[in-house]
Amino acid sequence: MSISPVDLLLYAGAIFLLFLTPGPVWVALIARAVSGGFHSAWPLALGVVVGDVLWPLVAVFGVSYLVSVYADFMIVLKYIGAALFLIMGVSLLRKPMQTLEDGNSRLTRPGMWAGFIAGVLVILSNPKAILFYMGVLPGFFDFRTITALDIAAICMISLVVPLLGNLMLALMVDRMRRFLSSPQAVRRLNQVSGAALIGVGVLIALT
Repeated sequence: MSISPVDLLLYAGAIFLLFLTPGPVWVALIARAVSGGFHSAWPLALGVVVGDVLWPLVAVFGVSYLVSVYADFMIVLKYIGAALFLIMGVSLLRKPMQTLEDGNSRLTRPGMWAGFIAGVLVILSNPKAILFYMGVLPGFFDFRTITALDIAAICMISLVVPLLGNLMLALMVDRMRRFLSSPQAVRRLNQVSGAALIGVGVLIALT
């Protein structure tokens, strides 16, 4: 194994920051927790795990190839990611006031299997995730010396950190269902989330 424990710890911190950035997974998880409580939300968190393992694998093998072919690829990807965050943030700020219970019925459909499938679809259709992994992984690990054991450790951290975070978020929302059912409260949540996404976009562009 070529990756040091310190590198893995720093990477775990980066994954935690990704979890803290509001996005489609948050919206889906909160929607199910509001509509059906923790029992309805935890299968979605397990579905998200599929993408949390798949995206790092795609990033490890994809970035290695692309960088070898196109040396400036990471610079292009950086600004694409920044633009994406800005667009998502502005869109969220402009979103009309709406309660989470009025959201996409496909996300709140009852049943464990429905929740799991919703989690898989949300994470696989989230461009923020793959852009994060493709932009961040090369900064933490040397892809020229990475081993199969290293890749397994990266995938395990990418799985465990957001899973624990999503489960805790679902449990917290389960305790705040009445508050989040208020249109005014959801509007404030959208404003904070939108501002955070814009901030991340600006930070990516400037660093």
